[in-house]
Amino acid sequence: MTPTWFATFRQAEAASADDVASLTKVLSLTPGLTKALIYTPARAQDPYLDDGQPPALALQLYFADMAALHAAVSQHGHLQAVAAADALPSLRGASVTHQAMLARAFPVPDPQFRTPKGAPHCTYLVAYDGSADDPEAWVTHYTEHHTAIMARFPGIRAVEVATRVEWHDVLPWPRAHSMLRNKVVFDDPDALTAALNSPVRHEMRTDFARFPKFTGPVTHYPMATIRIEPARDSGTRPAPGQ
Repeated sequence: MTPTWFATFRQAEAASADDVASLTKVLSLTPGLTKALIYTPARAQDPYLDDGQPPALALQLYFADMAALHAAVSQHGHLQAVAAADALPSLRGASVTHQAMLARAFPVPDPQFRTPKGAPHCTYLVAYDGSADDPEAWVTHYTEHHTAIMARFPGIRAVEVATRVEWHDVLPWPRAHSMLRNKVVFDDPDALTAALNSPVRHEMRTDFARFPKFTGPVTHYPMATIRIEPARDSGTRPAPGQ
């Protein structure tokens, strides 16, 4: 599994193009980074769910190991530049939470993206923010059964699950405490919408009813996804996949 770090910015307005460009430069220079994803709001239609306005911006960074992740969120870590009060003017005043987790990718039949060069992919970001009576049984069911159904979505390019890990940081934002995060990734919002309206989506709802008991909110947001590769001097190589 791969150490990964999420940050979620919530406000009425989306991040500006200038701030996204600035983030791209800063994130690419993060020591120990293997890849970074910048998520901005997209539109897709889910026949079962509408969780309202998506985050204005979300980030997901992957690191070579937990030591590199901890260094990035330490008192003098590279990500202090992202958290600085003047770092992202269009997101000043946004409500921000962050969380370190361990990410695990699951195989899909055809992981090759058909997205035009330079265009973003589309990710359905899902977060389970509650708790389970038996967390181990709950996560086992999710990873062994629910992901197998996701992999049958038409046009699916990637399936990933992130689970909790012990970690420490010195960033000024409150921590999120999601029990599990999941994402399914497609070429574009139309492909995501087609998948969500396919018979596979109905299978997922049936399996959802079989989950071991848990409580708390679950959110689902379609997000345009830009992949950032680490700069040469960051000392890492990009991880494969999205």
